Amino acid sequence: MTDYMEENLDMPLRKALAVMQDRIMNQTTYWGVKALKNPLDHWVYQELIYENQPDIIIEIGNASGGSTLSLAHICDLLGRGKIIGIDLSHEGIPDSVKNHRRITFIEGDACQRFIDVAKLIAANDRVLIIEDSSHAYQNTLKVLRTYSVLLKPGDYFIVEDSICHHGLPVGPNPGPYEAIEAFVKENRNFEIDRSRESFLITWNPKGYLRRINPDK
Repeated sequence: MTDYMEENLDMPLRKALAVMQDRIMNQTTYWGVKALKNPLDHWVYQELIYENQPDIIIEIGNASGGSTLSLAHICDLLGRGKIIGIDLSHEGIPDSVKNHRRITFIEGDACQRFIDVAKLIAANDRVLIIEDSSHAYQNTLKVLRTYSVLLKPGDYFIVEDSICHHGLPVGPNPGPYEAIEAFVKENRNFEIDRSRESFLITWNPKGYLRRINPDK
């Protein structure tokens, strides 16, 4: 079997997702830097960034830095915005990413470093958060609870890889999908915006959360 589309029109969706996952994990780069992102979702990210014009983009989980660099380049085109990248280690990120003027990297556990992140955000800043850390249920829920206070009505909190066990048999179970459902059940200030899944194939089912209310 080949992986050419026209020769696999009868391929089950689950199998197609597995083919895409292999490509994403092993071959996807941005400007020569490995980027572990579904490009369909990343296209949605740039739509959100253009629409909302965030002052700060927080990316929790940076891996090799390809997606971090792509976010900075989008901000370059807009002429505004800064990226805060948080991960346990940034040892594998090349200098071409580390030295970008819009990117600030913070090492450590995201929740433990929350105060350091919050200090970089002004009171009136619009914020976009992209969560791509361990995908464990408790950790994802803790990050949602901790960082959601930084968002204003209209801002988005994107939780990645909720496809774990909801499309692909990978990752923790329960994982991000279940953490999202628990979070929106307890926090009525957020809603799931499924209009952002209009490509049908997404690695973030139910993962586009929009703040709809201020703190109550």
